[in-house]
Amino acid sequence: MTRTVPVGGFEVGGDRFLVVAGPCAIETQDQLLTIARDVRRHGASAIRGGVFKMRTDPRSFQGLGPPAVAFVDAARAETGLPFVAEVTSPEQIEVLAGHVDVLQVGSRNMHNTALLKELGRTRLPILLKRGLAARLDEWLMAAEYVVAGGNEAIVLCERGIRTFETETRNTLDLAGAVWARQRSPFPVLVDPSHATGQPDLVAPMCLAAAAAGLDGIMVEVHHESFRALSDGFQALTLERFGDLTASLEPLLRTLGRRL
Repeated sequence: MTRTVPVGGFEVGGDRFLVVAGPCAIETQDQLLTIARDVRRHGASAIRGGVFKMRTDPRSFQGLGPPAVAFVDAARAETGLPFVAEVTSPEQIEVLAGHVDVLQVGSRNMHNTALLKELGRTRLPILLKRGLAARLDEWLMAAEYVVAGGNEAIVLCERGIRTFETETRNTLDLAGAVWARQRSPFPVLVDPSHATGQPDLVAPMCLAAAAAGLDGIMVEVHHESFRALSDGFQALTLERFGDLTASLEPLLRTLGRRL
């Protein structure tokens, strides 16, 4: 039986389908508030946004760092929605705690046992993304590092794995996500933005995740994706995000679930 994880006033793993939406990285307060207001209007249940960013290219935007937490506070206060932000090192836990509702472990850090052990000592929910080349059993073992520290509030997130295929950014392993949902006590989300890297594929994969009985989605949304400082090419526009949630609602109803 899947354990429910409280995120704000939302129970992940229950009859509601979690929709986490927002920009890859926080750039300005205006940018974050514009996106946060709109995704809330269209049914998002949580906001995402990177304070710290791990990037392949060291010359690319690495996030605003600690100054961005004031923007997070403003978005939470105005929308009333919980906030999800990635933590990339143990030192950042203290910076983010008290400002965010969920600490995200990104794909590159799934094997970072020092970070996982520290997160086990926190009492914030942890969103654990699957490593880009991680086996399913390794993903669940990473979760056990957090559990061993006393924190059982874990949400798994399938974000695509690296395969020989080059037409999509990664390969979304929906079967693996369902396997994790069936064989672990943790709710499971899907991140089709990173898995596909193509906005045209995001909505179909979100619908597939809902139909497969998974617990929610995490998508990137930007009001001016052509100007985004991080991963704008894969972000949904505000309009397309609205279309996505509108298409999810009737499907979820047939499955006895809701946004």
